[in-house]
Amino acid sequence: MKVDLHTHTDRSDGTLSPTGLLEYLRDQGVEVASITDHDTLAAYNDRLDMQGLTLIPGVEFSANVGTTGVHIVGLGVEPNGAAMRTASERQQSARARRADAIALALEKVAGTGLRAAASDLAGGRVPGRPHFAQALVEQGLVKNSQQAFKRYLGKGKRGHVATDWPDMRTVNGWIREAGGVSVLAHPARYRLNRNKLLRLVREFCEVGGEAIEVISGKQDPATTRQLAEIAESHKLLASKGSDFHSPTQTWLKPGRLPPLPSMCVPVWEHLPLS
Repeated sequence: MKVDLHTHTDRSDGTLSPTGLLEYLRDQGVEVASITDHDTLAAYNDRLDMQGLTLIPGVEFSANVGTTGVHIVGLGVEPNGAAMRTASERQQSARARRADAIALALEKVAGTGLRAAASDLAGGRVPGRPHFAQALVEQGLVKNSQQAFKRYLGKGKRGHVATDWPDMRTVNGWIREAGGVSVLAHPARYRLNRNKLLRLVREFCEVGGEAIEVISGKQDPATTRQLAEIAESHKLLASKGSDFHSPTQTWLKPGRLPPLPSMCVPVWEHLPLS
């Protein structure tokens, strides 16, 4: 069974509409999927044709662990319930404050119209850092988004803004209240050494974390084995996802994710599939 439990639409920083994403996933042979947009469940307000595809409602929340920002995916949540509405409103407010701060920080470089340009690229919604990166490209200040992050938006750069995200306990509480399972997203991307990664996983477990992404996008097999061992030793369920944003990600298509290692207990076996 082809499973992808981490994808994005244009309701956050993806390029496809919710309907377009589901069509794309079906074309790639995906059978079980989740739309996990950043800090919003707006995609689930659309009338979605799920014919031939099992869709698990999901979301990807931002959180802080000390000075480190992490992402926690909630799977199997009730998208229209009070818990998710409250959480999304809180996160969108934080994103709006961050967008204002980024625009102000880059005003001397990009002028006063950067915030509006980024908002336009976000379809009138609160822009994220990728939208600011694209706005900088369109202004001719950088050649591409990668250069925008390297020069202006990456950690330690002029446009990098600390955000008052909630802690992991709060985020896990939101997900649990909405009937979902909390998943520590793409743990290998936080660039932590093994001891710090294990400490993060322990803290995640202590505040109610239930699963970990053992496979995230195009990943080295050695990393997958390491994360599978961590999942097993901490009695965590295992998830996998492409972190898909756009069909231009030609190096990885959602239907090509490898199977989880045999030692893993798949998170989707603990979620209602209908």
